Amino acid sequence: MIRFALRIPEDLHARLTTQAAADRRSINSEILHLLDVALASASPDAGSPGGDPATPAQLRGKPDTSPA
Repeated sequence: MIRFALRIPEDLHARLTTQAAADRRSINSEILHLLDVALASASPDAGSPGGDPATPAQLRGKPDTSPA
């Protein structure tokens, strides 16, 4: 396992502490859980053509043809 130092704002730390206590996890375990859930829900093709998250999604619907 890799050790990783992370600086976070105090308010975020407080929220993590509260959530970890509610879930009966350590703060480290809560952060790992939240990252795992977030990364699992970010499917490779969610809104991005070709599955590249750095590529913006194409606009949908009719193009705006009104005069400027």
